[in-house]
Amino acid sequence: MTVLTRWDPFREFTTLQDRMNRLFRDNYGEGQEALSTSTFAPPVDVYEDEHNVTLKIEVPGIDEKDIDVRIENNLLTVHGERKFEQEEKEENFRRVERQYGSFTRSFTLPTTVNADQAQAHYDKGILKIQLAKKAEAKPKQIKVNVGSEKALEGKEVKSASRAA
Repeated sequence: MTVLTRWDPFREFTTLQDRMNRLFRDNYGEGQEALSTSTFAPPVDVYEDEHNVTLKIEVPGIDEKDIDVRIENNLLTVHGERKFEQEEKEENFRRVERQYGSFTRSFTLPTTVNADQAQAHYDKGILKIQLAKKAEAKPKQIKVNVGSEKALEGKEVKSASRAA
């Protein structure tokens, strides 16, 4: 999917500031729990057809009530949390590879998307977000005529003058 966006020299600073804020909040702002869990970024597939822009986000093991999807100012933000089950603390873990904690993924939407018609579905650990395109953004078929308009207009004038 190719999206053209206007270059904003301060966008990089805003992104850096958001990352630094998240780093400090996640590591120092939540006390002891922040030390036992880590943040993660679930993988996302984004694809587009002539009617929709679709995102599929892998979020297995997360309850649908723990997922928040918002669109504000052409920015789609998905926030969620995979909680570490407390009752498993008594077991002797030899290895913990699954990631727990909160995540936030943000995507700048193209101006061709109609945010009012966004839909989200959660099934079998996959969050699917469909963003309908605006009618004017959909491809249109234009018929191509052979010959120039002036030549066609000239023939009409000549045939009309002969008839008179």
